Amino acid sequence: MAAPTVASRLLDVMEFDVLPMTERGVAAGNKVFGAALLRKSDMSLVLAGTNSETDNPLLHGEISTLNQFYELPDRPATSDLVFLSTHEPCPLCLSAITWAGFDNFYYFFTYEDSRDAFGIPHDLRILEEVFGVRDGNYRRTNAFWTCDSISHLVESEAEPLRTHLREQDRRIRDVYAGLSETYQNSKGNNDIPFN
Repeated sequence: MAAPTVASRLLDVMEFDVLPMTERGVAAGNKVFGAALLRKSDMSLVLAGTNSETDNPLLHGEISTLNQFYELPDRPATSDLVFLSTHEPCPLCLSAITWAGFDNFYYFFTYEDSRDAFGIPHDLRILEEVFGVRDGNYRRTNAFWTCDSISHLVESEAEPLRTHLREQDRRIRDVYAGLSETYQNSKGNNDIPFN
């Protein structure tokens, strides 16, 4: 059997590592965002995390994951890792990824998905109001890192893998849609800013 591609491995980590944690997080009143770190050398999982905003509004999925990472006794260098974000990182998380020294990240859902499918428009609004960046058009390749959407990676795969990955993508999106509905129905019960 062929080695997994970057796209297939990132989708597997989303579905089998991040998503179960996110289900528990949403049940506790948190948003649907999560992240994971993988080794570039073999795409093995270092750790996965999810949003913990009910504990602290700064504990977005990426920040929670980074906090766990910096608690590891023998953590690898960030230059040796792939950063996976379930949703295109907000300005806080973009900065944290940069300050932590990651040279890459991949995301599954776009800002438009967060706004339209999840009812969470804050990323686009903050980017525009604070930084003057319209429509989330930050530089996806810059002096610090490059980023790409997992959807773009999936679409660049050859058949029959592309069809298989599209099916997995749809399966993941369907679970997240249900989690979003659960979160939206319960968010009045928490005091998270920018629900």
